Amino acid sequence: MYRRFTLSFTALLLLSSMVSAQVNIRDSVISTSLVYATYGYQFPGGDLAKRFGSNSSIGGGFLFKTKHNWLFGAEGNYLFGQSVYNSDALIKGIATKEGFVIDGNGYMADIVFYEAGYNAFFKFGKVIPLLAPNPNSGFTLLAGAGYMQDKIRIHEIGNTAPQLNGDYNKGYDRLNGGIAVTGALGYMYLSNTRLLNFSVSFEFTQAWTNPYRERDFDTGKKDTQKLNSQYYTIKVFWMIPLYRRTPKEFYYY
Repeated sequence: MYRRFTLSFTALLLLSSMVSAQVNIRDSVISTSLVYATYGYQFPGGDLAKRFGSNSSIGGGFLFKTKHNWLFGAEGNYLFGQSVYNSDALIKGIATKEGFVIDGNGYMADIVFYEAGYNAFFKFGKVIPLLAPNPNSGFTLLAGAGYMQDKIRIHEIGNTAPQLNGDYNKGYDRLNGGIAVTGALGYMYLSNTRLLNFSVSFEFTQAWTNPYRERDFDTGKKDTQKLNSQYYTIKVFWMIPLYRRTPKEFYYY
């Protein structure tokens, strides 16, 4: 899934470079391609909030803006965080009464739990040129559909505890994934001088995911619970428009 998304993103980027033209962003609505990097701070909801606390996302994407201010594109993000609830219960079966895991050297293993995951979306939307320096900037409405996956990443510092190495680690990570939809309200600023181009938005993501592991080692059973999860995200974007400057000199022959 992620590889297909990457190939599609590359194809869109190549297409955008072929259709970019000389433009005047200050005076008229233009068609242009936008490549961007993004950071988001996320608050979980639904079943996801029972497993994780707030987290972050970093990613990038591509948008093509038409002459009628419609937006089409794709985006991918890596999700990461350090707030995992009830993590001690996951390894209770391999821990001492005090809650410690003994490694292969007879010492207490140093274990850290993280949230890890990713999402990928195809998106479409509209620019509404209000409170904007030019007709290509303004408030944005975006919606999308795609895929989301997350898990509990268990990192045993030093890799000296065989109970948590290799495939054994997968028995505790609660890997799950499934379809997701997203919607966002934001503001996009494309500078008249091309020096500053950014966007900020509030985004809501709804995902319906299924467990992927055949067995969870802490319960001895396969997890069959489907998750109904949400993310509430504040995002900032740094954007690079791929259009050329309008020439300032004209030549007559």
